[in-house]
Parts: sequence; C-alpha cells; structure tokens
Amino acid sequence: MQPLILENVHITLEGNPLLGIDTTIAPGEVLTVMGPSGVGKSTLLAYIAGFLSPAFSARGRIWLGEHELTRLPAEARRVGLLFQDSLLFPHLSVGGNLAFGMTADGSRRKRQQRVEAVLKEIGLEGFASRDPATLSGGQRSRVALMRVLLSEPRAMLLDEPFSQLDTALRDEMRQLVFQRVKQENLPTLMVTHDAADAEAAGGRVIELAI
Repeated sequence: MQPLILENVHITLEGNPLLGIDTTIAPGEVLTVMGPSGVGKSTLLAYIAGFLSPAFSARGRIWLGEHELTRLPAEARRVGLLFQDSLLFPHLSVGGNLAFGMTADGSRRKRQQRVEAVLKEIGLEGFASRDPATLSGGQRSRVALMRVLLSEPRAMLLDEPFSQLDTALRDEMRQLVFQRVKQENLPTLMVTHDAADAEAAGGRVIELAI
C-alpha cells in the first residue's frame, strides 16, 4: 500500500476559510481529525473522496503514493468511505450488499464463497440471505465495514463511524475497524468529535477549531 498525501489542502465556503491541512498518512496509520460540528471535517472527506459540494471551493492536491487523485472521478479513486450510518441497500440481501462493491473478477460461485467467508469472519455465518432490516445496529455496522473492504480500497475514510452506536457496540466496532485497516495496511483518515475514538485509534491527532 502507498501513503495518502494531503498536499496543502485548503477549503473555503463562500470565500471564508474553513480548514487547511498538509500531511502524509502512512499505510496502516490512522490519523484522527477532531473538531466541533461545522468546522469542515466531513467536507474534507468529501474532497478527498471526490464528491465535494459545489457550495465549497478547494485547492491543494490529493495523492496515493505517486498517483494524483485530485482530478479523478470518485469511482476511480479507490478510496473507501465508512459513514456513521451503515447505509446498507434495503433492496439487497446482506450477501447482496457485500457483493455490491466486489470486482467482477472470478466466477459467481467464487464471489459467493468470498461473501460466506467474510460473514463467518465477522460472526454472521449464514446471514447472506437475510434482509438488512432484520439486523441489529452492530451487525449492520459490521456488514457496512466489510462491504467497503471488499471493494479493495487503497485508503480509508471514517466519518464519525461509531457515533450512532451504544457504548458497548462502540468499543466493539472501534476494535474491529482499527484492527482491519491496520491488517489491510490502509492509510486511514478518521474525523470525529469524540476523544475516545482518537484514543482507540492510537495515532496522530489534528484538532480543528471554528
């Protein structure tokens, strides 16, 4: 894996400076950006992922190693994004959700085997045909995480991914998410307002202020 590089990124809203950041996130590192609501944390992720709202203006370049992402469409950036809501597709089964982001390589049988292996790995063996609406919050979060990872991203963005969970589930998901991104050696940027998230991530912290 290659580092995620934010080169002199500056974002403004109606001409007013919102945030500025210049840093490199190493493979397997989790960098936390903290700050109150309205400071531009999620806007930063949108710029990196390639779907910044036209209401904002941004300058600066985004790199994955030697490959510049700045002008690429979102679908070509290979950047995974995990939100605070699981956002599972209600019209697809659990297995269908997991298969959604997978590459078309290999037979349908191999893809099904991969889905079953992933479900077993996260303690949901036999859940492939289940309706996502029947899952608990923690189960939905685990499926959402694995759906992102099955798309084989080259970097991960975490947008307040634990804020909708209760305390016990929050601790469980923190452990799972940080374990997986480090295991996959993905450079990871997490935005949050919760200091416990940053502590669990165990990496550098950048604090933004209004």
